[in-house]
Amino acid sequence: MTTNWWERQGDLIMRRPFNEWTFTHMNWVLPTERIAKGQPNPFPEEPADLGLLTYGDGYNLDDLHRRTNTTAFVVLRDGMLVHEAYPGAFARPGARMQLFSVSKSVLSIMVGIALAEKLIAGVDDPVSAYRPDFRGTAYQDVTVAQLLDMTSGVGDLEVWDVEDSGIKRFERAVAGGGDVVEIVKSARRSATKGERFNYSTFDSQVLGWVLEAATGETLARYASRKLWRRIGAERDAYYWLTRRRPRTAIGAGSLNATARDLARLGQVMADDGLAAGERVVPADWVRRSRVPRHGVGTLGPSGYPHYGYANHWWTLDDGAFTGVGVHGQYLYVDPAARVVIVKCSAWPTQDDPARDKETISALKAVAAHLSAGRLIRT
Repeated sequence: MTTNWWERQGDLIMRRPFNEWTFTHMNWVLPTERIAKGQPNPFPEEPADLGLLTYGDGYNLDDLHRRTNTTAFVVLRDGMLVHEAYPGAFARPGARMQLFSVSKSVLSIMVGIALAEKLIAGVDDPVSAYRPDFRGTAYQDVTVAQLLDMTSGVGDLEVWDVEDSGIKRFERAVAGGGDVVEIVKSARRSATKGERFNYSTFDSQVLGWVLEAATGETLARYASRKLWRRIGAERDAYYWLTRRRPRTAIGAGSLNATARDLARLGQVMADDGLAAGERVVPADWVRRSRVPRHGVGTLGPSGYPHYGYANHWWTLDDGAFTGVGVHGQYLYVDPAARVVIVKCSAWPTQDDPARDKETISALKAVAAHLSAGRLIRT
């Protein structure tokens, strides 16, 4: 049977060169819910010249942006804005960037807050305690901790280039008006829960639904109250929503925010959960996100060898950790170097091991360059 354009629109909006536009205009493509900001708190700025920085085979940042389709690049050191660039055709400081699975890391932050508020009683609670409608599915006894660490044992390897894979059916349902909840509920068990890592957008989506049930609020409202109104965000953010009603945010991948505001969240994580001296995220939750639950090089086929994983964050061998989204989205935090980097991109494909490896090499080089005191002020 021929698939019509409406069902394939997910493929169309992610294809270059269209994705340079769609990744900054998702609110023109899908319904959305606003994440309202509070009082803006502009960054202190201390511009740095990173023109002398090199990585890999002598590449510089201009090479990085060209070779890895960068659209936005923001660097903080000690909470100060030291560098930003917007190579993308439609990117600018006020543009809300499509962050894809960096949304998962932001979702984890909110889960940590809800746990501190006792809205979620504990990480060992099962999904069905908050979503009784998941009883009888493979997710009913999966715990919050197992969702966070991607060890639910539900579903198969997440691949984008297999037409009938779970993630492709999920994507088509989200954009084309299908039943997203039923697709997730129909996922089958493939391993004993808690046994092995398997990167899963379904796990994150279920976690987002658990959070909404526990708080009694949509992700957007909770994010506004607990994050955007507290971190000094400069602009409202938004989640885009499914076409089918009742519409739902994709906690696993539909957050859109400016690169600067995403960097603010990274700074909270670098500062052990504080923003302007006030507690936003529990310190123990920040630490849980830094310490790998799965060590670097142990993730198997659903993770690159230079990553470990913890709490919906990808961990690195030098103590840094990062949110990562398809098509090249990064929220990179190096607490030791006091460096936070946001890189948004418009890769031609969802996954690209070579571009990812090069990006991580470059981000490490930026952090090392600034940490070593080679900050040359302009």
